[in-house]
Amino acid sequence: MAENTPRSLQDTPGSFPDENEFPFGYPTSICEDVPGQKFLCSNCNNILKKALQTLCGHRYCSACLTWIVRNNKNAICQKCKEEDPNTLGEESLLAEERAFGDAAINKEISELRVHCVTLGCSWSGIMKDFEEHQSLCEYALIPCHTGCGHVVMRRKLADHLENGCVNNVTVCQQCHCSLPSSEYQEHSCEGSLCKEQKPVQTEAAAREKQSHSPSPASKDGCCFSEVGCAFRGSKEKIKEHEKSAVGAHMLLLLQHMRRLQGTLCSAARAAQSLTPQPQLSLRSAGKSISELQVPPAAGLEFSRDPEVDCFPGSSVPGDGSALQQLVREKVISELENKLHVFENIVAVLNKEVESSNLEILAFRRQSELDQNIIRGLELKIAELHRCLTQKDAGLSSLHKSLLFSEQASYDGIFLWKITEVSRKLQDSVTGRTVSLYSPAFYTAKYGYKVCLRVYLNGDGTGKGTHLSLFFVVMKGDYDALLPWPFRHKVTFMLLDQNNREHVIDAFRPDLTSASFQRPVNDMNVASGCPMFLPLAKLQSPKHAYVKEDTLFLKCIIETN
Repeated sequence: MAENTPRSLQDTPGSFPDENEFPFGYPTSICEDVPGQKFLCSNCNNILKKALQTLCGHRYCSACLTWIVRNNKNAICQKCKEEDPNTLGEESLLAEERAFGDAAINKEISELRVHCVTLGCSWSGIMKDFEEHQSLCEYALIPCHTGCGHVVMRRKLADHLENGCVNNVTVCQQCHCSLPSSEYQEHSCEGSLCKEQKPVQTEAAAREKQSHSPSPASKDGCCFSEVGCAFRGSKEKIKEHEKSAVGAHMLLLLQHMRRLQGTLCSAARAAQSLTPQPQLSLRSAGKSISELQVPPAAGLEFSRDPEVDCFPGSSVPGDGSALQQLVREKVISELENKLHVFENIVAVLNKEVESSNLEILAFRRQSELDQNIIRGLELKIAELHRCLTQKDAGLSSLHKSLLFSEQASYDGIFLWKITEVSRKLQDSVTGRTVSLYSPAFYTAKYGYKVCLRVYLNGDGTGKGTHLSLFFVVMKGDYDALLPWPFRHKVTFMLLDQNNREHVIDAFRPDLTSASFQRPVNDMNVASGCPMFLPLAKLQSPKHAYVKEDTLFLKCIIETN
């Protein structure tokens, strides 16, 4: 049973558009190329529709899996049986909750090239658009919705309703008789005025004729159009409209039912008044009432009030009472049928609303989870950024320490190499960089920390005429263990790079000066020789104090 029903769909594609949605997969005959095995259902062997993948790795149509699970207790995957029946395990058990939607294969299937197999139709496209075409195919065979039993092409339905449908009746505006279109031309009543009246088509025939007339843009109407909704658009927009306009549709249905109730009352009174006329038959009265049909719009739940009776009491004897009873039963039967249809439609709408609410709730929850994840990632990024900043600062400190260690001296003798003398001298003249500090050096491993400070354009009394050189006592790590004030002799030297005539000057610290007391800040006020060397002598070609734009200063601290 599980194999026969789906395979019959593959052999004979559905001709009726309302029956043409292949529930167990699409037939392989619609594909322009032979589909691969991965696109086929493990049950019906058709192209997968809403593919699900089981734990064993095989794929099924959603409807196929539901059918198998519903009709078989402890169902086993048929493919697993065929491949190796000796290795069946728990993963081969089929259950809807143990399967998951295969989005990847569904996407590939939606892009397959397909064509319409209906005779006479030349449509081709991709699988994603196939079902929409099936509902609009002009060559598809469909049953006449009036219940006459005929099956016609969709494109010829309007002609059938107008010329050949026995259930498509026309109302005589003179005597209010309901007649088939084929009998209306031969109908005559008192006054012979009916033939001058233009036949009134049923709403169904007019709607079918209008829907199959050529139009620049093919758009479907809302399923509530027969009760007054004028919205038109594509299938997707119509679905959105039906979800968002439920309240408006309910009001339109209520108004339509009220108009229908008034029409039925009027019809019943007209039937009673026409009872004595010899030309009125039971057959014509039945057809007149059958014309009063409610269009198949979406639902409105209502109940018939037993106190509302549109038919007067049985005051007409004989055939009049039988006719009245027949009319009453037919109207009640039709209203009960329509009520059942409306209840079903309301149930479907309620399910769709519930499904939409669940989807919205799921989207909101997923959005909250995504936001939490994003916030967590942002916090992690900020933390990593702080760590990176700290590491950069640490690396910079280590680099400075390494550079200091390479240049530091621990024996009280320091040689300072100054490059780009011309530029730095110009910067000193312009005031951009007035002075330069040397790297720190020490009188001993744990001794005083000191440095040199030079003004290339002079300072104080030597400004603009001499090079000024000063000695600076700095705050060190071991100052608490050293004797203060600083009292060691300091000797400055400007080296002649030709080793001929070095410039030498020396001084002993003034023990009362703040420059040689224990530093409170990073360094004390500089003290030294403001007129160490005339600038003219520095730049004289007779001496090699500056060579290749470089000079060397040397400081010797007497540590004995």
